[in-house]
Amino acid sequence: MKFIKSLYLNNFFFYVFCGILVCFTVSAFFPVIYNAVWLLFYVFTAFTLLDILLLFATKQSVKAWRTLPEKFSNGDENPVAVSVENNYSFPLRVKIIDEMPEQFQIRDFDIQRNVSAGKIHTSEYNLRPVARGEYHFGRLNIYVSSPLRLASRRYIFEEGTMVPTYPSYIQLRKYDLIAFSNKLHQYGIKKIRKLGHTMEFEQIKEYVSGDDIRTINWKATAKKNQLMVNQFQDEKSQSVYMAIDKGRVMKMPFNGLSLLDYAINSSLVLSNVILKKQDKAGIFAFSKKIENRVVAERRGSQMQRILENLYNIKTDFFESDYGRLYADIKRNITQRSLILLYTNFETLDGLNRQLPYLKGIAKSHLLVVVFFENTELEELINKKADNTQEVYDQVIAEKFAFEKRLIVNELRKYGIHSILTKPESLTIDSINKYLEIKARGIL
Repeated sequence: MKFIKSLYLNNFFFYVFCGILVCFTVSAFFPVIYNAVWLLFYVFTAFTLLDILLLFATKQSVKAWRTLPEKFSNGDENPVAVSVENNYSFPLRVKIIDEMPEQFQIRDFDIQRNVSAGKIHTSEYNLRPVARGEYHFGRLNIYVSSPLRLASRRYIFEEGTMVPTYPSYIQLRKYDLIAFSNKLHQYGIKKIRKLGHTMEFEQIKEYVSGDDIRTINWKATAKKNQLMVNQFQDEKSQSVYMAIDKGRVMKMPFNGLSLLDYAINSSLVLSNVILKKQDKAGIFAFSKKIENRVVAERRGSQMQRILENLYNIKTDFFESDYGRLYADIKRNITQRSLILLYTNFETLDGLNRQLPYLKGIAKSHLLVVVFFENTELEELINKKADNTQEVYDQVIAEKFAFEKRLIVNELRKYGIHSILTKPESLTIDSINKYLEIKARGIL
C-alpha cells in the first residue's frame, strides 16, 4: 500500500502511451505494422517496470530539508531554502512541492531541478507575510524521476514545522545605525540646525577648525593660553512612548499590510533608535482599553520586551476610546514625555471628535500625531480622466486629500506636531521627526 501511494506516473508516460494507442488505431488500416506496434508496447512496458525498479530498489535514497529563519519578518521578503541530497547512482529530475502556510494562499508552487548523483542541490524562494502570528508549514514533498522520466517516487519530509512572524526586524537591522550615520541624506534624513544650547554640558576641549566660536570658554582659554571650547551632548534619558491605535481606522490595508502592522513595524525600529540615543523607549496599544504596555525604560532587555509585546498585539478593530487613552496617560505617565500617536484620521470631523482629548494630552506632553496619506487616492488624482464619472471621482479624491492637509493645520493651531506620511515611508518619517525634536531640544 505504501508503495502504491509513493508511485506516480509522469506526463511523459501518458504521452508515450497515447502515441502507442494511436499506432494501434493506424494498424487497423495498415495491418503490416500491427506486430511492430505490439513490440513497441512490450518495450514501453519493460522500460516502465525498469524505471519503477530503479526508483524503488533502495529504501531511502533521497534526503531533503528546509532551512527556515528562526522567525519571519512581517512585511519583508524572507528567504526559505530547500535542499535535496541525491544518493542514487544516477542523476535525478526533482520536483519540489512545499506545502506553505495557509496565510499565503499559494496552491501552485513547485520547483523543478536536476540533481547529479551524490550531490546536494539547494533552491531558495522568498515569502512575504503580511500578518503577525504563527505560520505552519505542511509537508515537504519531493518527487524524483530517473533519466527515463516515465515514473516518479514521492518522498515526504518535515511535516508540521512552525515559524512565528514578528514585527519587521529586518527593518530594525537596516536602520540600526541610522541615527549615527554620516550618510543620513541617503535615507531622507535632513540635518536640523540646533537652536541655541538646549543640551547637557559634557567637557571643555581644545578648539579645532569647524567648532562653533560661540562655545569658546574664555576663562579656560586664558588659563591654557589657547582657544578652548565647551562641548555639549544631547540630553539623555528622556521618555518616548509609541501609542498605537489598534481600532478600526487602522484596519485599512496597503500592499497587503494593514496600517496597524505598518505602525507596529515603525515602533520597533524607532524604539531601537531611541535606545541607541540613550533615551527611554516605551509602547502601549489602545482601542476599547489600554493593552500591551511597556513602561519607558533604558535597560538591556528593553528591546526584547518591546518586540514580544508588539508581536502579541491582537485586535478586533473596535472603535477606539480616546477618553480612556487621555485618562490612562494622565494617570500613568507623570513625567513630561514625547508621545508618538499612531492613528489615522480621514476627515476633519473625525479629528474634531477626538481633538479635546488630544489637546489635553498635549498640555502635559509633547504629542506627535502620526497618520497616513491614502496612496490609492493619489493615484486616482494623478490619473488622466477619460469621462465625466472619472472627473467626479477625481474631484472627490482631491477633496479627501485636501482634508488631510487641513487636519495638519488644525493640529498645528493647538501646538500638536503631526506626521502625514505614506505607509511605506512611515518608519523613516518617524525617525526623522524624533531626530528633529532631539536636535531642536523642544522636549
